[in-house]
Amino acid sequence: MEINDITKTIIGLAIDVHKELGPGLLESVYKECMILELEKAGLKVETEVPVPIVYKGTTLKSVLKIDLLVENKVVVELKSVLDILPIFDSQVLTYLKLKKVEVGLLINFNVKMLKDGLKRYRV
Repeated sequence: MEINDITKTIIGLAIDVHKELGPGLLESVYKECMILELEKAGLKVETEVPVPIVYKGTTLKSVLKIDLLVENKVVVELKSVLDILPIFDSQVLTYLKLKKVEVGLLINFNVKMLKDGLKRYRV
């Protein structure tokens, strides 16, 4: 499946989840629903994917965790917050860099219309 088809499917499923549940729930609820929908759609999805941090040649004990990695091609960071802050952009871009993945999605479910909570990144 091509990267644009994968992101289109992810966004479509996120819209379905949002239509069903609406805004205002915890991120963990949306994550569980997204996992169910992605698997039902036949996509490979990994959750809480550890991303080691290497600092000057030393792998740190601390690791970052990607919310969802779909088809080993798309990083998906889920939020349920009032506002998308610039730090969230940095977070997704850092995950892309460290995991060596080209495309990422930031999906904030705490909005009236999900299109207002979507951001796509490509490096």
